[in-house]
Amino acid sequence: MYEYDVVIVGGGPAGLAAAIRVKELGISKILILEKEECLGGTLNQCIHSGFGEEIFGEEITGPEYAEKFIKQVKKMGIEYKLNTTVFDFNRDKTIWAVNEEDGIMEIKPKAVILATGCREKPRGAINIAGSKSAGIYTAGMVQKFVNIEGYMPGKEIIIVGSGKVALIMARRLILEGANVKAVVEEASTLKASEKYIAECLEDFNIPIKLSYTIIGLDGKDRVEGITIAKVDENKNPIEGTEEYIPCDTVLLSVEISPENELVKKAKIEISEETRGPKVDCNMETELEGVYACGDLLYAHEEVDEITLEGYKAAEGAANYIKSRLN
Repeated sequence: MYEYDVVIVGGGPAGLAAAIRVKELGISKILILEKEECLGGTLNQCIHSGFGEEIFGEEITGPEYAEKFIKQVKKMGIEYKLNTTVFDFNRDKTIWAVNEEDGIMEIKPKAVILATGCREKPRGAINIAGSKSAGIYTAGMVQKFVNIEGYMPGKEIIIVGSGKVALIMARRLILEGANVKAVVEEASTLKASEKYIAECLEDFNIPIKLSYTIIGLDGKDRVEGITIAKVDENKNPIEGTEEYIPCDTVLLSVEISPENELVKKAKIEISEETRGPKVDCNMETELEGVYACGDLLYAHEEVDEITLEGYKAAEGAANYIKSRLN
């Protein structure tokens, strides 16, 4: 069995910030568990600028933001394990994890900080009539394809939904030579902030279809087009408003859900509103000594907010450990 003062599950901005602050507060035996092959989380695929003004006092890209924290983690000698999946967590704070190098590990920390982030809702949960043809992606998936793996998902693209990542990718895809034919949004207003609407849509004259929904997909092996229709106040398609748009790719700006499987395993109280764990002003859950921060709680607009929550969770965890020593 491995014993630590603090174990942090998740090596994205919240987890990295928490690890650094815990170390600064005099807690030495720290472990970060990260399921991916590198630290940084989704920051690694956010190559656009606009990060870090509050935390670092300058505007930098996502990878640059992550690298600043990663360098600190390494300089401080904080231990981390990559390609490591946490598959069980119970109310006595025991963590079970596995990786190729160590095999199955039983880890017993004094305090735990959950920073597992969130995930995109899969296409199967979106009710779209049509065959399961190629060319249908979520916004986050396309962001990873283009920014990290270096290939384009298609050339003639329709975006369904108007979340922040989708609008950023609309701009990115145009800059890479794609034709973004429209952003289709079921609501009467776009979901992203005015900043992203201006910089990602208006600056590139991307058509916006408000109060429209996708009602059909054409194409057997590959998407060939979609049919959209205007919706009424109850979100029902209005007959006679159908419009067909040819395309080879559909990018879905889908719902974001907290990665809360470990929260459920430990039977930690979950918020009905956010579907993330309930926390107090110190980021502590109802399970003593277990803290949560970042997109696990809800989808944040800015990464600096996530970082600040990581700091606060770290302060709570450090105070908890110190109080038990007195």
